[in-house]
Amino acid sequence: MRTEHPVPEATVVVTEALDGPAVERWRDRLAAAAAARPARLVIDLRSSPRIDAAAIVLLLQLHREMIRADARLTLRAPVARVRRMLGLARVDHVLEVEEAR
Repeated sequence: MRTEHPVPEATVVVTEALDGPAVERWRDRLAAAAAARPARLVIDLRSSPRIDAAAIVLLLQLHREMIRADARLTLRAPVARVRRMLGLARVDHVLEVEEAR
């Protein structure tokens, strides 16, 4: 049984480092975007110079939530440092990463 998605795609543009206290600020924004039930939620990371372990946990939780809703989470255009962190955490093959458009 397929889930209805009223919104085909939603994009959230992260405009700062996704670490420390910023993770909690962005948690609410990302949850609100997911609550709109898009078929695909894109998190644009091109303006985020770094992420930390708490951000990776948040992204994994959001990824699982989207899967349960029969939807996808995509990370768009993470900078090299963010890609490196995703690789070190061994989630670079779990989370869908898209190059810059």
